[in-house]
Amino acid sequence: MRLHPGYRSAVQTEPSRPSRRAVLRSAAVVAASATLLTGCEDAKDKSGTPGVTEGPGGSTPPAPSTDPVIVAALTAAATQVEQLSLRYSAVSQAFPKLRTQLEIGVKIHAAQSAELKKVGGFEPPQPGKLPALPKDATTALADLAGREQKLSVSHATAAAKVSGEAARLLAMLAAAESQLAATLTVMGKKKVASS
Repeated sequence: MRLHPGYRSAVQTEPSRPSRRAVLRSAAVVAASATLLTGCEDAKDKSGTPGVTEGPGGSTPPAPSTDPVIVAALTAAATQVEQLSLRYSAVSQAFPKLRTQLEIGVKIHAAQSAELKKVGGFEPPQPGKLPALPKDATTALADLAGREQKLSVSHATAAAKVSGEAARLLAMLAAAESQLAATLTVMGKKKVASS
């Protein structure tokens, strides 16, 4: 049935609403745009000699925090990273066949320790005595994976309680530790399968 060209229906139509997918896409675009815009800065005054008045990246390095919550979180993280670094070294010495597999973890924790020193503005405290090592390589890998995962949760929790550079650093530590835990777990499973 065809209606007359000038005829309008007496039935009211609802204004069209965007689909859920369109709303979600729009939200994603807005969130991405907001993220990009927060990273933008106005041009700085270019007077002075870069590198003399500013840090190597062109910005003044932030002063270490004096906030007791941040200092405590960074100090605890530094101690934990140092303990884990020592644990990696002990496992590498006790099980030389694992040395090349554990090398990346040693390097990551050395970089984390250096970054904690830089952001915290302090030398990490000396870690206490380490617990005894497991008797076999597979159990040692599982032990390291478990410790990495526990620290990942600890550092993610600490990151949620602070802000700024300290939060970013603690979140970065948590992400790296989670990845190392997963890698060590896979290595341990391969070791068991090859035994």
